[in-house]
Amino acid sequence: MKATWDIFCSVVDNYGDIGVTWRLARQLVAEHGLAVRLWVDDLNAFTPMCPGADANAAQQWQQGVEVRQWPAAWLPVAPADVVIGAFACQLPAAYVEAMRVCPRPPLWLNLEYLSAEDWVAGCHGLPSPQANGLRKVFFFPGFTENTGGLLREAELLARRDALQQSAAARQAFLQGLAVSPAPGALLISLFAYENPQLGNWLEALAAGDQACHLLVPQGRVVAGLSHWLGEAPLQVGQVRTRGALTVQVLPFVSQDDFDRLLWCCDFNAVRGEDSFVRAQWAGQPMLWHIYVQDENAHWEKLEAFLALYRRGLSADAGAALLGLWRAWNMDQDMGQAWQEARQYWPELQQHARCWAAQQAAQPDLATALVHFYGNSL
Repeated sequence: MKATWDIFCSVVDNYGDIGVTWRLARQLVAEHGLAVRLWVDDLNAFTPMCPGADANAAQQWQQGVEVRQWPAAWLPVAPADVVIGAFACQLPAAYVEAMRVCPRPPLWLNLEYLSAEDWVAGCHGLPSPQANGLRKVFFFPGFTENTGGLLREAELLARRDALQQSAAARQAFLQGLAVSPAPGALLISLFAYENPQLGNWLEALAAGDQACHLLVPQGRVVAGLSHWLGEAPLQVGQVRTRGALTVQVLPFVSQDDFDRLLWCCDFNAVRGEDSFVRAQWAGQPMLWHIYVQDENAHWEKLEAFLALYRRGLSADAGAALLGLWRAWNMDQDMGQAWQEARQYWPELQQHARCWAAQQAAQPDLATALVHFYGNSL
């Protein structure tokens, strides 16, 4: 019989948590033939990335995954063989009790947030005995071989290469989104939180020598973009041009189409965790808007990744990359940082491609989870 998996997702910040768990659930079904239930406490965050899903359904099947509404009033269900609590979410007390009385307790995993910090490798796979006798295990995604790896579908990079190597395929995809960049324009995607440096960056793009076409999926940064343009909030499909810069607001698309969007762009500015990983697989220069934490605790996480990601770059290109990411995340002059980074564009392009290849040489997160379960039997 198929091993059964339950994944619990409590939506905390818009789309990041559900984005990761939905990708994971889909891959476990499609590539590993598992029976997966995805429990989500806010299906309104799920439906934009899964067209055709019903935000009001207590139970539905999407792409082979059983998607269940995580109700406030929990109803008894039999626990799965593997239980994943994503990002330290608290499982229903009744479900935990059901796990406790199972003849063979399930493998209980706490899927942690992605980080490049040094301590992650030492905590990956560590058990956490619970007061009720159960054991929970910490499972950390990561960028090194002694972590759980990154989400990556088996044919992802092959599909990326096929699209990037076909001008006709890229054009057809972009036309499907009503995007028609000028010949030779630098195509940039922007999916970010509110940012005080947005205006400085937009001014630099508008004043540049090369035409730029900025694609902005629906989200929190659109208000700042509209403010810079001096207009009422831009709506999906609207296009505006100022100087060398054209901006266009895109609809929220499925995860697979978001991947294709990143693959089509020359530069991707992304936010959160799911989009952060997908931008790395695009193999193009990128910028990460990390989620802000109290007392700037997120800066350590940002610096840890930059220390790892910059390896292999020349000193000057590495400094330019560091300056760009710090400007965006630490409220420094984004316009100047962008101009400095552009001086090293060919090197940053090659480096992004090499980084994606290096990461793809390691086991992916879904496979690592399946192997971990197999080794626990």
